Formats: sequence, structure tokens, C-alpha cells
Amino acid sequence: MDLSVVVPAFNEAESLPELAEWVDRVCVSSSIDYELIIIDDGSSDNTWDVLRRLSEGNRKIKALRFRRNYGKAAALQTGFEASAGEVVITMDADLQDSPDEIPEMVSMIRREGYHIVSGWKKKRYDPFIKRITSKFYNFTARTFSGIRLHDLTAGSRHMMAEL
Repeated sequence: MDLSVVVPAFNEAESLPELAEWVDRVCVSSSIDYELIIIDDGSSDNTWDVLRRLSEGNRKIKALRFRRNYGKAAALQTGFEASAGEVVITMDADLQDSPDEIPEMVSMIRREGYHIVSGWKKKRYDPFIKRITSKFYNFTARTFSGIRLHDLTAGSRHMMAEL
């Protein structure tokens, strides 16, 4: 399998059908063999019902569920453990990460030899306090880690499964 797309979801019932269709459309049109792993991180809306319906109708979708909210890191870890793709992508479920970027980022890893590619939300739709906090975090993390990525908090990351 070429690609595993890992998506943590918390109260994202409304966006999941569009996300699943968008990922499918992009991957099929680019001849990328993929799986979409969506982890319901203890949602209180009907996210799990939507995931069950989506996964029953599409063998490429794996739906996993936490009974309570454990957080994004735990959901990502669970998704990584369930993934089978050569390349693993993480995306947020809120549709702020564009699946249209998948083919280019997969190509950067598979053909150009990168081990990790990180997305960058140039236009954020987050509240002011979250944007300021993110800018401060990114500045501090770049300063102390030496990692020169523009947005270390972006939800869209692409990496080789085996390094």
C-alpha cells in the first residue's frame, strides 16, 4: 500500500463525509493506493455513527474509536500503529488541511528522498489567541530545536513509515 492517511477526529461528524470523499477523489485520480484511518477521540456528537457508515461503505476507511477523549497525540499514535502504508500522512478532520496537496507531498518523499514533509497553514481560521500562541510556540521551538520548519503545529505531515 502506498499511503496511510491518519486523521484524529473530535466532534467532526459534519466534516468527515466531505473529507473522506475528497481524499478518495485525490488518491484515485493520482493512482495512489491508500487507506484512510480515522480515530474518533471520544466525540460527544455523532462522529462515531458517521464513521461506521463511511467505513461500512468503503473498505479503504478504517474507523477506530476511543470511549473518552484522550487527545490528539494518543489518536495519532493509535493511527500510526494501525497504518500499513509506505508513506503516512496526518491531517486534521476540520478540512483546513487540503487533500489536494497529497500527491505532491507523497512525490517529495518517494521520488525526491525526503523523510518528512510538513504542511503550512498560510491562512488560519483559528481564533486570535490560538494564532498568537502558535506563532510564539513555533518561534520558540525553532530557536531551541534548530528545526527550520515554518509551522511546527500544522496538522498536515507526511513521513516515511520506515526510517
